[in-house]
Amino acid sequence: MGLQPLEFSDCYLDSPWFRERIRAHEAELEKTNKFIKELLKDGKNLIAATKNLSAAQRKFAHSLRDFKFEFIGDAETDDERCIDASLCEFSNFLKNLEEQREILALSVTETLIKPLEKFRKEQLGAVKEEKKKFDKETEKNYSLLEKHLNLSAKKKEPQLLEADFQVEQNRKHFYELSLEYVCKLQEIQERKKFECVEPVLSFFQGMFTFYHQGYELAKDFNHYKMALQINIQNTRNRFEGARWEVEELMNKIRRNPQEHKRANQFTIEGYLYVQEKRPAPFGSSWIKHYCMYRKETKKFTMIPFEHRSGGKMGDGDIFFLTCCTKRNMDTIDRRFCFDIEATDRFVTPVTMQAFSEEDRKLWMEALDGKEALFINLNRANTKREGSAQLDKIGFTILRKCISAVETRGINDQGLYRVVGVSSKVQRLLSLLMDAKTCSEIDLENSIDWEVKTITSAMKQYLRSLPEPLMTYELHGEFIIPAKSGSPESRVNAIHFLVHKLPEKNKEMLDILVKHLVNVSDHAKKNLMTVANLGVVFGPTLMRPQEETVAALMDLKFQNIVVEILIENHEKIFRTLPDATFSEPISMSVSPPNAPPRQSRRQGQRNKRPLAVYNLCLELDNVDNHSPSREDTPTGSMDSLSSQSPTPAISSSPPEIDKNHLILESGDLADWATNHPSQIRSSMVSWLNTQSPAIPTSATRTPTRSSFPFPVSVSGSDRQAESVTNRRARAVYPCEAEHSSELSFQIGAVFEDAWLGGIFSRERSTYRKNLGFGSKGVQVQFSREPGWLEGTLNGRRGLIPQNYVQFL
Repeated sequence: MGLQPLEFSDCYLDSPWFRERIRAHEAELEKTNKFIKELLKDGKNLIAATKNLSAAQRKFAHSLRDFKFEFIGDAETDDERCIDASLCEFSNFLKNLEEQREILALSVTETLIKPLEKFRKEQLGAVKEEKKKFDKETEKNYSLLEKHLNLSAKKKEPQLLEADFQVEQNRKHFYELSLEYVCKLQEIQERKKFECVEPVLSFFQGMFTFYHQGYELAKDFNHYKMALQINIQNTRNRFEGARWEVEELMNKIRRNPQEHKRANQFTIEGYLYVQEKRPAPFGSSWIKHYCMYRKETKKFTMIPFEHRSGGKMGDGDIFFLTCCTKRNMDTIDRRFCFDIEATDRFVTPVTMQAFSEEDRKLWMEALDGKEALFINLNRANTKREGSAQLDKIGFTILRKCISAVETRGINDQGLYRVVGVSSKVQRLLSLLMDAKTCSEIDLENSIDWEVKTITSAMKQYLRSLPEPLMTYELHGEFIIPAKSGSPESRVNAIHFLVHKLPEKNKEMLDILVKHLVNVSDHAKKNLMTVANLGVVFGPTLMRPQEETVAALMDLKFQNIVVEILIENHEKIFRTLPDATFSEPISMSVSPPNAPPRQSRRQGQRNKRPLAVYNLCLELDNVDNHSPSREDTPTGSMDSLSSQSPTPAISSSPPEIDKNHLILESGDLADWATNHPSQIRSSMVSWLNTQSPAIPTSATRTPTRSSFPFPVSVSGSDRQAESVTNRRARAVYPCEAEHSSELSFQIGAVFEDAWLGGIFSRERSTYRKNLGFGSKGVQVQFSREPGWLEGTLNGRRGLIPQNYVQFL
């Protein structure tokens, strides 16, 4: 049973039971007061904990955002780029979540803490004050009553009447206070129900809002999460395929290290101990050096290096070898030693010690030493041996296997991933490769051969070819498009390259890819998606000629090439490449300074530096026509990236590099105005140094060691005309991200393409200050290497250099 109501009429009786009911109401209010006090304490602790959690979550988000994955090789797959960007996405998700949590913490203060504190202070506090007054009046009333009752009856009548009047007045005042106190008690008992619960309801509403916001964020994040899971699975699959190849290469090298040495510019290289002679009392010491020798130039380089001191490398020593002689043990108390003599060393001969007798023989042979045994160090990369050939039998094998797979096992789970028993695979392959037995084998109706044996035999045949189906020659060119560019540009590049394959290779590749398209169409049952087929057939159809770890890191890009072939089979094999499409300039090496094509697809760009500018001089002669094709040296555009040094300028501007003009922006105008002749003379001097044979650069990107501006003058500087009024064709589509850039599609032809930079409103001013007049030299600021300036449809703007090919 709850509290009994307090009747107003009982205030006049003031019975013991009335007093008990008042004490029960007072006890309940005290209990409520303690509850609110404890709730406020817990609420403040909750806010503090929420803020601590938010701070920890934000710190966690910052850690995710600041970490960057490094990758092996020179490029990443699209899946890897998405995985790299995922940490930033996770960080942004947590950041958005914590913003909602901060709103929740503020709402707890406003909706829970402050209303409860107000109720406790104003309502419960007021009841306490009323209780004090009631208790004081009760004491006063009954004390006065006792004193009045103790008056003697012998008192005079006026005195008694006055005493009766005072007692009556005091009793009335007491009853009034009693009535007010009882009313307040019952009022607060009813008020507390909504005054306490309403803030708590608001608090829960805030929590529900927070969790709803989290739900909305999670719902928005779900699409990205699903895509990321696919990226992770694809990357894991490629990793598993690459790991097997790397382990296989490791085992090959472990069995025969000498057979798998990497081809490089040095005839031989490795560690040797070099004797350093000291004065007589101290004897001599042997210091380990890393030595490199080039037989063509007889150049010998040795660099001291000690592994035990943390891998510290000392200063190198370079000299030219004259002869090498074997040291016998009767002349020195050490084994495996030999002497070398040099023309430009003060101390000669130099005594060196190899690690073993075999190692010494290798060095003696490479150095043309006496008593050397012939060992061929520069072994050519031999082709894989095997009886498989790209002939009529080969096509028969492929067609038989494909027909059997599509008839018997197109829906088998793990098709092409599940391998057959090695002995059965070898037996089937040997029967198929024998012209006598090949026609007798019926793979479609025979139960002797499992589907996994047939698929493994087909893959083994393709791997046994002397050269992979997509050839060693085009291997690197197929890899380049897979590393960068938009999806459309990748398809166009691979389309172009497929039609460069030999006819037999292209025909067999067409048959195989058409089959793989059929396999991927049944992926719901066989689980062999396009990505899974890429993992299986990437290493089968493509192989680098030299097996190195660096080459194996490109396995993932081989998989991507196969995926593109499967997804675009009809376009690639049934249509000819676009007549306006030609082989990209950067098919071998991606320009290091040019903006990567994939950055456009991802909406990211390299920011142009603000403090440093490249001063680029552009000479044009409006009266001269474009040079004829005969007068234009091939690769003239490449001369811009040659390694010829630029003559030093006599009066240097602030922070000037002798090979590349780099000026602080604040000093540029003054220096250009005061030294126009120096710029002109330096430019002409540079032109004179470029007249000999101009090397061709695969990247076509200006480097720090060249003077990065195109020039066109008449007369003696005729060779510079080849870089002016150049026409270029787009080999990739591009969408402008800035008003100074041009948008274009594949095949667009640009007129008057220059190496240059962004437009400057001060061009004409500098041109005038440099003394060339309004039609002479133009000064441009190239803030972003790897960009061209050209004209398309009458509009002039910037073009990414690795998007075009010069005509």
